[in-house]
Amino acid sequence: MAALLTVIVPVRDGEAYIGDCVASLARNARPDFEFIVVDDGSVDATGQIVEDAAVPGLSVLRHLSPVGLADARNAGLAAATGRYVTFLDGDDWLAPGYLAEMVAAIEGLGCDFVRADHVQVTGRNRVVHRAPWARRSVVVDPKEAILPAEVKTMVDYPYAWAGVYRRSLRDLLQFPGSLHTAEDRPWIWRLHREAATFAVVSAAGVFYRRQVSGSLTQVGDERQLHFFDAFDLVFKDLEARYMSKAVRNFCALLAHHLELADRFTPELRARFTERGAAMVRGLPTDLVADSVARMSVEREEVLRALVPDLPDKAVRLRRDREELA
Repeated sequence: MAALLTVIVPVRDGEAYIGDCVASLARNARPDFEFIVVDDGSVDATGQIVEDAAVPGLSVLRHLSPVGLADARNAGLAAATGRYVTFLDGDDWLAPGYLAEMVAAIEGLGCDFVRADHVQVTGRNRVVHRAPWARRSVVVDPKEAILPAEVKTMVDYPYAWAGVYRRSLRDLLQFPGSLHTAEDRPWIWRLHREAATFAVVSAAGVFYRRQVSGSLTQVGDERQLHFFDAFDLVFKDLEARYMSKAVRNFCALLAHHLELADRFTPELRARFTERGAAMVRGLPTDLVADSVARMSVEREEVLRALVPDLPDKAVRLRRDREELA
């Protein structure tokens, strides 16, 4: 019998947190909900903890060797039977009743997907992060939420777990399996460019744990180079009207990665810097210069060191704006 909702939980070596995750699934369980945990090659006690939890509607897919977050999610999608699907990372958890609230929202609104706010957890601190779309519970074309370029929009809020999606979207829900980090960037861009309808609701029921040891946001290995592959996919066949937004998005994230480059080995840092400079030089110069001019001084300096001929353009743009003001 098909489920109403499928929750896909990819996890690898998550024994420290997976218990909290599956306990929160139990507090959200309903007879028409199914939970698919994708154990992506764990070598710790993750699998045993999940089995011992005995959550109603829960099944486990096991990969003997890890395939990465993107393909682990794709495996869960292939096994899903729900009319709707959502995602949850193995180190995060849900508030009681959150899944029922999200299903009621998407059924009531009748759109392709619904996004929501979330709670960021850093140690004992809890901070609500609102999805950057002010109109709540109103169905619109997802393309309306891509621009403007100069402010944070829904393509800057890529978290797949902060939403519920119709499984009938099919290929739009697939993640680029070649990527082991930043897989959510081309995913969110394609979703907003190609889906028909979406809405944002005020529901902050996902607790997103930050600064987890072993998370790819904390690890500085070769997988971080997939950031560039992800944006190659974003830029591929991108409509001209969205290029300024994508360039600003890329430049801001590149500066952020470079600010954290001390986590890289010297060899990887050199490769990351070289590839970053090459990619920046391949983008429209005026759009890059405009993006750099709008950044903080600190981030502008980071990109100035990467591509020395850009700062003059950026400084001139900033000076022109100041004179006009």
